[in-house]
Amino acid sequence: MGTARRRRVPAAGRAVYKMKERIVIGMSGGVDSSAAAWLLKEQGYDVHGVYMVTRAMDEREQEAVRDAQAVCGVLGIPFETVDFTQIFRREVEDYFIRSYLAGETPNPCVVCNRKVKWEALLGYADGIGALCVATGHYARVERLENGRLTVAMVNGGRKDQTYALYGLSQEQLARTRMPVGGYTKEQIRGIAAQAGLVVAAKPDSQDICFVPDGDYVGFLRRSGAGDGKKGHFIDASGADLGEHLGLCHYTVGQRKGLGRSFGRPVYVCSLDPVSGNVLLGDNEELFRTRVVLRDFNAMGLSPELPVEEPIACMGKIRYNQQAAPCRIFRAGGRVKAEFDCPQRAVTPGQAAVFYDDAGRVLGGGIIDRA
Repeated sequence: MGTARRRRVPAAGRAVYKMKERIVIGMSGGVDSSAAAWLLKEQGYDVHGVYMVTRAMDEREQEAVRDAQAVCGVLGIPFETVDFTQIFRREVEDYFIRSYLAGETPNPCVVCNRKVKWEALLGYADGIGALCVATGHYARVERLENGRLTVAMVNGGRKDQTYALYGLSQEQLARTRMPVGGYTKEQIRGIAAQAGLVVAAKPDSQDICFVPDGDYVGFLRRSGAGDGKKGHFIDASGADLGEHLGLCHYTVGQRKGLGRSFGRPVYVCSLDPVSGNVLLGDNEELFRTRVVLRDFNAMGLSPELPVEEPIACMGKIRYNQQAAPCRIFRAGGRVKAEFDCPQRAVTPGQAAVFYDDAGRVLGGGIIDRA
């Protein structure tokens, strides 16, 4: 048969066909990103699924790739694995190691989101002509009255993932879609089941992806970083309470696993990366009202804010806590937060994230010190 000739239609009566908008979604092999891909396809997007390879493919990773590929097969969308191991090692693993050696307790997901799940994935999207990227995060992108884009809590904050997203830039947010943000976890599992996706009942991952066994010191040893600087346990008076195992074994607020007994309950109150000493004290000594931040990202605030005049908001100093009333302000060239009520175990290296009353992120940064 010959090639069919296309019949010309007069401009006035010609139907207008809009090309589908291409979008790249990061597929983890879990239920959230899988349901997100289904929702995007239902919304009419030209969906491309990508599994981001960030480390050597162990059995768990291989299973995740198979699940992601199976989901894309059911949905009838393209699927590709993309090697991001170099950028992940440089931006996430090396950061994790440096932070621990500095006596901090890092949150690598914050860095991974901005540098890998968004920055690197957007670079891939540019290469295939996609305007946006999507993820399975439980959050919603919103534009505030001041024109700034931000991420907002959903479902009353019961499954809040905005805490680890505060570092995203305005450019990244403008090219982001979060299709599961309007649903509960139970609803997402129901959507996945109705769509016939094999991951509908798959359990959530709870660990840092590159330390799946939760043995952070083991990871640091394997990386060549070791146990961290050696030093001594000391009390508030400066009394020497004996040698410890190395700074990487400890975090602020820790009581168990100190490596020795002290005859009474004591807690890690601070770590000194210069001397290598670990300050121990009672539980009451863990509470602080002021937090000093670095690398602050004014997501929902005008870039020049916060200024000397404090901004009333709600703040979280760790992922799994309720936001508490506080004020953020700039003083002495640093962004600081003052909480109405003392916060327990303010931990350098963790993120502090600040919200308005509607659960929308105003900004956040890394805790430098209390």
